[in-house]
Amino acid sequence: MLTLIFSYAMLLNGESGNPLLKIETGLIMWTITTFIVLVLVLGKFAWKPILEALHSREAEIADSLKKAEEAKKDAERMMQENKLAMDKASNETARLIAEGRAMAEQLKNDIVAKANESAKKMLDQAKDEISREKDAAMAQLRTEVAELSITVAEKILDESLDGAKQKKMVDKVLQQLQKN
Repeated sequence: MLTLIFSYAMLLNGESGNPLLKIETGLIMWTITTFIVLVLVLGKFAWKPILEALHSREAEIADSLKKAEEAKKDAERMMQENKLAMDKASNETARLIAEGRAMAEQLKNDIVAKANESAKKMLDQAKDEISREKDAAMAQLRTEVAELSITVAEKILDESLDGAKQKKMVDKVLQQLQKN
């Protein structure tokens, strides 16, 4: 810029050493005309497509931003839904574990109750068996005592008793034994 000013000052002083620095009005007119024609041609053929491309690009960018915002919102919504689903699954898992523990406790109690019942039955059966064995042993002992008593009595009396007398004596001895 400084060179241009310096050159213009030299032209005014009458010094024209360089032909390129000489001002020619015809050249200036052709340059301005060429510039105006270029602007008109560019305005008609280039500016519209360039502006359309810019507007199209601007619309695409705005649309992309809008879609990105929607995708962000969708992602946040999905994350919230996933969090809710995980919380629900966690609660369901805790509930199932609690139910399993309760069922296991109930099963344990049932097994213990059945075992106690079975043990009680076995104990009752054993008592019944002992009672039957005791009664059988007592009956056998009475019979043997009665026979022994009859044998002893026969020897003492040295006589033989008939069946009715023997039965009567046995019953009498048994009654005395039961009282004792």
